This record gives sequence, structure tokens and C-alpha cells, in this order.
Amino acid sequence: MFKKSLVILSMGIAVAGCQSTGEEYQANVFDASQVNTQQEAKTIEIVTVTPTKIKVSNEQNKKAASVIGGLLGAAAGAGIGSSYNSQRAVAGGAVGGIGGALAGSLVSDTSLVDGVLIGYADEGKIFTSAQVGRVCEFEIGKISLMVKTMADETRIQPNAACPESEQVK
Repeated sequence: MFKKSLVILSMGIAVAGCQSTGEEYQANVFDASQVNTQQEAKTIEIVTVTPTKIKVSNEQNKKAASVIGGLLGAAAGAGIGSSYNSQRAVAGGAVGGIGGALAGSLVSDTSLVDGVLIGYADEGKIFTSAQVGRVCEFEIGKISLMVKTMADETRIQPNAACPESEQVK
């Protein structure tokens, strides 16, 4: 029973503590406040594209892991304690809940996701912009649309499609 409870608790925390995918940071993802609004855009020529890692927030997954860990820990602790008596069931539930919540809180605050560092030419100067995305989405030597949503935020839109084998990542 104890081993079974530990396995259930571990699976729950692992599922809840999954790493953030970072999809919300891709250049072609906009939030509702940016829809139907005018944003400055221009075309640029992509000079280089290199793979990189982008550090993104994992706070939501960490909170979920703590909550689910606490609930599963409480259930597992109560189940183990109930094999003795009701007082131990309550104590086991409390200890298991605290332990599960603490285990869930060990999930990292950040995670690394795949990204690209794009070098681009704009009015005779070379600039770079880090984007969440994959190298196959950007073609060197081709024109791409760059959207400016804030003073220093550049969103270079993909100008290529990844092969079928890389579409389902």
C-alpha cells in the first residue's frame, strides 16, 4: 500500500510539474489585447539563424504541482494511516498533504525551451533578436515581417515551414 501511494504521488507531481513549452512566447502568438490593433511592422532580411535556449517562467506548473502534490499526499497519507486507526488517518493525511505540497514546490521556477537567435539586416545595420521557435521556421537570405509590439520588442515572423517530420514537436 505504501509503495503504491508513493508511485501515485510521484506520478501526480510529475504530471503537474511538466516543463513550460514556451509556446506563448513564439513570434506568431499574440494576446487578445493585440488583436485588431495597429502595430508597426516592416520587412527585414534574415542573415543568420542559430539555435539557442530561452528561459521561460514555469510558475504556473510549479503552483499546480504543489496543489496536486498536497492533495495526493493527503490522500496517500490518510490511506496509509487508516490501516491503523482514524486518528492516524487524520495525522497521515496532514503529514502527507504537507509533504506532497513541499515536494511539488521543488519544481523549478523556470524552464529552458528551444529558440533561435536571428541576425537580420535593417537599413544597413545588423541586429539580433532571440525568439522562441525552431531553426527550420526561418530561412536565411529571405525577407521576413518584423512586428514591433512595444518599444524594444521585435517579433520576427516565421518565413519558412518546417518539414513534416519536425511539425509534431
